[in-house]
Amino acid sequence: MNVIESRIDGVKLLHPRVFEDERGFFLETYTKESYQQILNTELNFVQDNHSRSYKHVLRGLHFQTSRPQGKLVRVVRGKVFDVAIDIRPESPTFGQWEGVYLDEADKAQFWLPPGLAHGFVVLSDYADFEYKCTDYYDPAGEACLLWNDPDIGIEWPVESPLLSPKDAQGKLFKEIFR
Repeated sequence: MNVIESRIDGVKLLHPRVFEDERGFFLETYTKESYQQILNTELNFVQDNHSRSYKHVLRGLHFQTSRPQGKLVRVVRGKVFDVAIDIRPESPTFGQWEGVYLDEADKAQFWLPPGLAHGFVVLSDYADFEYKCTDYYDPAGEACLLWNDPDIGIEWPVESPLLSPKDAQGKLFKEIFR
């Protein structure tokens, strides 16, 4: 596996080995022992999620205050621009963001340790997005940063994304963390 370190502490882009031939392809998307070694952390995934979103839909920037989730994300169909924001006050990269393109052809995975906000925007006609979580979803602790917060300065590849009413009401970083 090829592992690329992010500028955000603990965030990694993973390129698993893919075995392809004229019949198709095969890859391992997760094995506990090897991923714990690669990510240098104990992993206990408790929930798998799958979402489908259409072109220019932006989901995020979501996080949980009471039960932070680590996420191992990947795109199985389509293409997205995926973003992680470090919201861990004690982190040397607090307030910084990292964005990567994930698509079905590349088959890369993006690891976000607990304590990050997360979001993505769909660039293809639609995208199927799968992710493993290290803790359960807790609606009472759900929170959202505003997708275009000028203090964060994410360089989204879409100017006018389609947002849910909840995501359109996201809070500014300085309202939550300063």
